[in-house]
Amino acid sequence: MRFACSCVYPLLLVASCASLQAQSLTAGQIMERVAANQDKAEQQRADYIYQQRIRVATRRPNGKLLRQETTVYSVTPTTSGTEKQVKSLDGRYWHKGEYIDYDGEPRPESDSIDGDLVEDMRDDCANEHSKDGLGRDLFPLTSDQQKNYWFKLLGERTAAGRQAYRIGFGPRDHDEITWAGEALIDKEEFQPMTVFTKLSRRIPFLVRTVLGTDLPGLGFNVEYRRFDDGVWFPVSFGTEFRLRAVFFINREITISLENSGFRRAQVDSSIQYQRPE
Repeated sequence: MRFACSCVYPLLLVASCASLQAQSLTAGQIMERVAANQDKAEQQRADYIYQQRIRVATRRPNGKLLRQETTVYSVTPTTSGTEKQVKSLDGRYWHKGEYIDYDGEPRPESDSIDGDLVEDMRDDCANEHSKDGLGRDLFPLTSDQQKNYWFKLLGERTAAGRQAYRIGFGPRDHDEITWAGEALIDKEEFQPMTVFTKLSRRIPFLVRTVLGTDLPGLGFNVEYRRFDDGVWFPVSFGTEFRLRAVFFINREITISLENSGFRRAQVDSSIQYQRPE
């Protein structure tokens, strides 16, 4: 019995010290680990081919649909980012009192206000210079972006069966208009699980009144999932906001992006979501 106790107590002490060390991490220390893991994750994601589906819709402020387009890409990694090939494109738009459906190129009424908005929003979302197809500047997770933000530990919670830190963030420069929000960080692997954002402050009053431009409600959320081989991928992105510009454009815009069908580029295998126990 004495021998068993002499073995158990050191193990309990080590576990207790590890727990205290994890609890004592600051928001900055947590995000330093996230930055290192994000830089590494970008390299890991470069090994995978996947499918990306982007849907963009524009509506009048009263909710009437004006144009909706869904584009599906096959995404292949390259040395500098990703190469995307359009697999399908379909949509519908309001024209002279009725909805007209279309499939493939050329896109009808592509030079209209809503045609331009849908195309611009889709192209901004489908970023070919990152390994996950999302813009690098959308949220402050990588080491390059973190230097521009402050971080605050808001607490902890359980998400998808895993323990997570809640981290609040915003720009160090309070005059800058950029992202602020909250991220859930996996407590074991220091990887982002979800990121929620909004603009750090409103568009300046003079811009809204003199130029007639505003973006109320602009923000987004991204969900990450851990796959069986330990690679974390962003699997969904969504945003909904109003665009008011130069007095005559007033639209509600919704954007959704989904990544799926992941498989290694060099071998004939696929990866699946890791199910929580």
